[in-house]
Amino acid sequence: MNRTKYVSLVVLLFLSLNAVAQTQKQLPLVQLIQDLEAKFDVKFSYALEDVQHILVEEPEEKTALKAIISALNETTLLNFKFLTARYITISTIEKTISICGVLKTTDNTPLYGASVYVEGRLKGTVTNEEGHFKLEAVPVNATIKISFLGFKTQTLLAKTLWAKDHCETVVMPIESEWLNEIVISKFLTTGLQQRIDGSTQLNTAKFGILPGLTEPDVLQSIQALPGVESLNESIANINVRGGTNDQNLMLWDGIKMYHSGHFFGLISAYNPYLTDKVIVTKNGTSSAYSDGVSSTINMLTKDEVTEELSGGFGANLIHADAVLDIPVSDKIALHISGRRSFTDVFNSPTYDNYFQRSFQDSEVATNPDQVQEQRSDSDFYFYDYSAKLLFDLNAKHHFRAHVIGISNNLDYEEGYTNTSNQSLSKASRLKQENLGFGGHWEAQWSDKFQTNLSAYYSEYNVDATDYRTETDQQLIQTNEVLETGLKFHGHLKLHENLTSFSGYQFTETGILNGTTVSNPAYSRTKKDVLLNHALFTELEWQSKQLYLRGGVRVNYFQKFNKLLVEPRLNLRYQFLKDIALKVQGEFKNQSATQIIDFQDDFLGVENRRWILADEQSIPISESQQAALGLQYKRKGFVADVEGFYKTVEGITVSNQGFYNNFQYLNAIGSYTVKGVEVLLNKTANRFSTWASYTYSVNNYKFETLNPSVFPNNADIRHSVSFAFNYDLFKNFKIAFGGIWRSGQPYTTPLETNETVQNGNTTYVNYDTPNNNNLRDFMRLDASLNYKFKINDALHSSVKIGVLNLLDRKNVIQQYYEVDPNNENTAIAIQNTALGLTPNISVRCNF
Repeated sequence: MNRTKYVSLVVLLFLSLNAVAQTQKQLPLVQLIQDLEAKFDVKFSYALEDVQHILVEEPEEKTALKAIISALNETTLLNFKFLTARYITISTIEKTISICGVLKTTDNTPLYGASVYVEGRLKGTVTNEEGHFKLEAVPVNATIKISFLGFKTQTLLAKTLWAKDHCETVVMPIESEWLNEIVISKFLTTGLQQRIDGSTQLNTAKFGILPGLTEPDVLQSIQALPGVESLNESIANINVRGGTNDQNLMLWDGIKMYHSGHFFGLISAYNPYLTDKVIVTKNGTSSAYSDGVSSTINMLTKDEVTEELSGGFGANLIHADAVLDIPVSDKIALHISGRRSFTDVFNSPTYDNYFQRSFQDSEVATNPDQVQEQRSDSDFYFYDYSAKLLFDLNAKHHFRAHVIGISNNLDYEEGYTNTSNQSLSKASRLKQENLGFGGHWEAQWSDKFQTNLSAYYSEYNVDATDYRTETDQQLIQTNEVLETGLKFHGHLKLHENLTSFSGYQFTETGILNGTTVSNPAYSRTKKDVLLNHALFTELEWQSKQLYLRGGVRVNYFQKFNKLLVEPRLNLRYQFLKDIALKVQGEFKNQSATQIIDFQDDFLGVENRRWILADEQSIPISESQQAALGLQYKRKGFVADVEGFYKTVEGITVSNQGFYNNFQYLNAIGSYTVKGVEVLLNKTANRFSTWASYTYSVNNYKFETLNPSVFPNNADIRHSVSFAFNYDLFKNFKIAFGGIWRSGQPYTTPLETNETVQNGNTTYVNYDTPNNNNLRDFMRLDASLNYKFKINDALHSSVKIGVLNLLDRKNVIQQYYEVDPNNENTAIAIQNTALGLTPNISVRCNF
């Protein structure tokens, strides 16, 4: 026992002496400098403020001067440098250090994919799955900026992140914006976020990977959301909760766009590398928006004046593109992008599949009867460009100007010899363009009040020319849309939790449709103009438990002397820690819609044309929507159930694309869709998986038709999608997923009387509308993504995607034509979706 006490006493005494010894080894750097000057006969040159209040370890008595200086360089943030053997300078100039940190949210969740960069230098990185980052050779006086969308940007001095013995934890608070905040920062995959008002935000720069895609294609990516799909795989035909594509309001930096796709719908027309974020709203829309009775797709480009030149370039098997962010000064920047296909000079397997899918039911793919020999030549290409000028007058006044151009061009020539040895030919040309200009001024007058003034001009043109030598006939078709808009609105913060929002919008829309035939001579041109004035206001309350936005929009159509009042509601209530109640509702209207006069309009490739409401044969469409849902969110798991009801009045037969007896009739009606969406989503550091299911019933009602009620062309009763993303390694990701849905409705001929004759013309005699359904649609997709660094300034990636991995034949449309060999029977014409389609993209960013 005594021995134990003796040992304990010795240990305590040793620790005490060691602690005293350690304490004695710390001394002020100023004193050490004086001691070294006296001992080694050297002179130090320094600024007193650089060395004050710095403690260093006292070197051992026999340590050489160079070893002491080397140790001071390693253990302090100062740069000790020998000018001569006797003179030594001390400064922070040219001193570089290693820095590191761990980013976490306020609830202690690691923040993956945040940008960390050295201000004023081409040096940066992104955080890994644990939120960790590290940078080498950083100037000690440098400023470090840490940013992630939805969180406040943090600005820190490099020396506060000095990786001496551990990495500092940096907490990223959620950004308090005038607009509602993010409630799920990683939704489905990295870069998809859910906002508190129920809308979904896609951040292209942070976007992860989706099955089958090699790029963050804006309009392809949003189809991962429940209730958003394309019945014919075309982003030019996105159906949101059973609506048609023209019922989606599409905005690019505030400019209304009338065209959405390249390759006639297979590729988004908006360059994802300049587009910063996309916000998709299915219901409960802000009163600031109207003119889209199904959804609002709001695309916003980068909006920050940066001090460094940055950008990127890349290519896949269809096109190449480049993006540049050019700082002109500390207040002015220019963002430009350009993209062009090389399909007119090189035909890849991807192009061949896209071409076959796009033109399978068009004049380009239709061969004349009794052809003995055929020769054809096609020249197809597309391009788009955009530019944005940013000017920050000061911290409170920002000016922006932007332009976007989109173009699809097709030239097709065909020569053939018929059985009578006649040499005949036809030449077809199709050009489709959308040009937009816009600008806005954002002013922050005080901490509580800000305003925004914006204006835009949008021009859409589609022109087709078709000439045939056998008839000496030239057909010219034109569809033109010209629209100008002006909007002013202001935000006023009435309380810490309460904000008011009000404004005025003016829109002038003019649409022209023309058809000219040379033989026999025929010409028809129709142009309509419509003016719309709108006042809107809303209140937004946001607290920890309750989010409530209520508003109203009043629209006045000058031509018809018509007033439409549209209330809006959006509520989210967190009544339990992990469970939230959601209630949404809205009234909306739309004055411009697309119609199909004839199925072979514009060579049968782009057969929809825009037309304005006239309140006679084409009324203003009006919609009413309501939704009720519950959301459970806990530790990266989200379960969301939402029931919805939507009715749209004022639709016409001509804008629904019927392939039956109603094809050439005029009738005004409505459709009603009701259903439920279920989403299960689990995200973690290295993986993300989700599954969604939508059940809906969608029916038309046309009082003047018989029958008056029948299934909608977009009536998809069951729709299932799933996906799994996994980070195999830090820079290597895989994604696998699929889609299954019920076949869409179509109309079959009467079994006992398939055709009927009217004068000298024989027609298909269809049964009751949409009396049958296509076979179920099923598709499996996969993607790989590998990222690597060429150097510190140049980051690269290679992505491989495969659509329809099993090469399943999916019929997406079926209609009938009279059999040319037997007028008493009808033959089925089937359009199929893409088969197995691989693609690869390579990209470099700097």
